[in-house]
Amino acid sequence: MIHSARFLVSNSTVDQCPKSSFPEYAFIGRSNVGKSSIINALTNNKKLAKTSGTPGKTKLINHFLINEAWCLVDLPGYGYAKTSKQERNELKKLVNDYFAKRKQLVNTFVLIDSRHQPQDIDVDFINTLGAQQHPFSIVFTKVDKLSNAKRQNNISVYKSHLMEQGWESVPPLFESSAKTGEGKKEILSYIESVNSNL
Repeated sequence: MIHSARFLVSNSTVDQCPKSSFPEYAFIGRSNVGKSSIINALTNNKKLAKTSGTPGKTKLINHFLINEAWCLVDLPGYGYAKTSKQERNELKKLVNDYFAKRKQLVNTFVLIDSRHQPQDIDVDFINTLGAQQHPFSIVFTKVDKLSNAKRQNNISVYKSHLMEQGWESVPPLFESSAKTGEGKKEILSYIESVNSNL
């Protein structure tokens, strides 16, 4: 349960990120996956993370302090074609630096649009996290936009695709909807369970 959520700071370099020892849970996904909406739904604050009709608006690492006990970290999305190649490279470096340097990071939630078949850019990112042994979970977003049968089929296809990539088992999976609130309890319970074991 989230009792308090407040914005801490935005940074353009990892070295400027908070020096606190609070455990961090990062949220990242392809542009237009609904990241800001999910963050706002989880925290019961529609204005916490800036939502926009224009994908790719997050250009900084944004820290939010939750329950005065852990940090939710909003990372720049990837795969947005309308930014320049230089800007994409800069954002990629920023994200890579975060994963390489932040010892406080305990789990990353990779957001995947449940409506689509596996996209190479998402799968490559997931495989990179696995190769670097960063703990992560997958959150399928916008599940309210699918019938239950279509939803389960798409998720099953995703699981099979990851197994074909060489995964022995798939990471924790969550089905979410910012609109209906589905998945919120499960994601927060997972965070609580990880925190309790730190």
